[in-house]
Amino acid sequence: MENRVIRIIRNRKFTIQLQNILRFIAHDKRSAAIDFQHEIDTKFELLKTQSMMGRVSSYADDENVRDLIHNGYTIVYEIKDEQTIRILEIFKWQDK
Repeated sequence: MENRVIRIIRNRKFTIQLQNILRFIAHDKRSAAIDFQHEIDTKFELLKTQSMMGRVSSYADDENVRDLIHNGYTIVYEIKDEQTIRILEIFKWQDK
């Protein structure tokens, strides 16, 4: 069996949103922000082998756009092809 190399690409929008979330969390407790970042990175590593683990997105009419829920945040990602997953955005459902 051939090993696939899956690339996780983080959109600029996602990166900015995540930085704002981490800043907000760190305001109360820096270690919680570090843990949050580590947990998200771990989930992204899982996506490399389980790209369909998120549910079909409530925010797009496309089977390849999926929602991954983490600590009350929704991470929207798109399976571009067999080698690429694009992370689109992260938000609290109340903010959408």
